Amino acid sequence: MFRVIVLVSLVFVSNSVFASLADYFKDELGRTKWQHVANFSGAVLITLLTITLITLVFSYRNSRKANRELTDIRKDLEDRVQDRTATLAHANEALEGEITEHRETMERLQDSQGYIRSIVDSMPLMLIGLNNEKHITQWNTASEKVTGAKREQVLGKPLWDAYPTIALSPEQVQEVLETKKTTTIKHSQRGQYYFDMTLYALQSSNDVGIVILLEDVTHRVKAENRLIELDKMASMGELAATMAIDVGTPLATIMKNLRCIQNSECSTAKAPPASNNEMLNECLSAAIDDGQQANAIVKNLIDFSQNQGGKLQLANIPDIIDHTVELACEVLTNPSGLRFRDIELKVDYPETLSRVPCQIAELQQVFLGVFRHACHALGECQRGDFSPLITIEVNEFYDAIWIKVNHNGKGLNAEEQQNIFEPFFLNDTTQPLSSGAQRLSFAHFVVTEHHHGHMAVTSDVEVGTTFHVQLQVR
Repeated sequence: MFRVIVLVSLVFVSNSVFASLADYFKDELGRTKWQHVANFSGAVLITLLTITLITLVFSYRNSRKANRELTDIRKDLEDRVQDRTATLAHANEALEGEITEHRETMERLQDSQGYIRSIVDSMPLMLIGLNNEKHITQWNTASEKVTGAKREQVLGKPLWDAYPTIALSPEQVQEVLETKKTTTIKHSQRGQYYFDMTLYALQSSNDVGIVILLEDVTHRVKAENRLIELDKMASMGELAATMAIDVGTPLATIMKNLRCIQNSECSTAKAPPASNNEMLNECLSAAIDDGQQANAIVKNLIDFSQNQGGKLQLANIPDIIDHTVELACEVLTNPSGLRFRDIELKVDYPETLSRVPCQIAELQQVFLGVFRHACHALGECQRGDFSPLITIEVNEFYDAIWIKVNHNGKGLNAEEQQNIFEPFFLNDTTQPLSSGAQRLSFAHFVVTEHHHGHMAVTSDVEVGTTFHVQLQVR
């Protein structure tokens, strides 16, 4: 463009000055001086060429500079494009990874939801979910079977519109929603059906609602009641057997003495009056002793029945044992004729013992049962040079009272040790009634269930038996 301007300028200049220059290149005769024309033209041409060369040099330099700048710009653009491409590629990879992870998360979430739904529908319990407005959000298969209403029909409806016969009030649900405490409500029609309703408040801060579980426990409660009845009958059977043995022994002696008196009266004429009166007095004294023993047994039974139940009382175990020993001396007699009062007794009590929370009357029956078993075993022992002995030891270790009652009578074999704490049932009419005295299921039940203690036995047929009782101080 610059060269064009220069050329155009030269043309205009040459046209303007051509006239005056024409005269310069002529001589006096008007002839053209071609040498001057040639010199002038050459000078002009050289000037123009120099200007053009200079112009070209500057243009070349400007072009090279522009090219370098363009090259730098292109390189910078290429670098930016590469960076943007790499960034986009990395972003695409990250996006693809996030999309894949999101897809996997959705699949796992769907699987988890399906798994949870399967668990909820497989539950044998009715499960009902409510939101904070007491509208149904969950309704499992068991709920459909019990109520006959399908899930699609009840979702979003108030609970009492979908299940009007539920034995649950809106106030009870509202209380659980406000307190967020798990509550169990039992609903029953005695002898017909039993239901347990458990209300769980959702603990998440984002979700406000409640879950209700309804369990039909009719079969379980009836089975438990049946077991309780069987346990009561077993205890009554054992108590009846022991009472029959305790009362039967003095009654049999009384009857024997009465027959002896009757026979004595029939033979009064044959026997001297003095000896006859002496024999009658002996029989009457024995009958009176046995009658007092039977009366003591009945009184003990009445006292025990009157002192059942109530709160636990703090008591000293040695005092209970001493009182039971006194009672045993009055009521216990072995069919062989051995009386508990005739058995040598050794006791070992520490000077100080913590008192135990207990039912005193029940523990007396526990120790009386153990003494009855010992008296029976001592009466059956037939070892040479045998002297009946019962040893009682009481100690305190680690917040517990340990009681050991040992006798040196006939011990228990392995089967008897295994069954001694099992209930006694007289299923065979040929089975001796005294077998009930060998069982201590009632004593074991009182120690383990009512007093949360432990009771065990160790025995050897030729040595004797030791009963171990552990009671917690607190």
